[in-house]
Amino acid sequence: MRTTLTIDEDVAEKAKMAARTLGRPFKQVVNEALRIGLAQVAQPAKVKPYRTRPHPMGLRPGLSLDNIQELLAQGEGEDAR
Repeated sequence: MRTTLTIDEDVAEKAKMAARTLGRPFKQVVNEALRIGLAQVAQPAKVKPYRTRPHPMGLRPGLSLDNIQELLAQGEGEDAR
């Protein structure tokens, strides 16, 4: 298929250099690069799932979960109310 395409100068220069290096026609190098590039663009990016490692925090010595009101008062200070 014949079509007109505007290619940025830096991209055209890289394609010309690749064609010279590989000893292949410019058209063939551009078509191969497009095939490879479009295959990568069509695939969704692989995202590594976010994971955290739990660590036992515990309470400081002298604190107890039995009296939440007292625990909040010690954590926030008496003037927080």
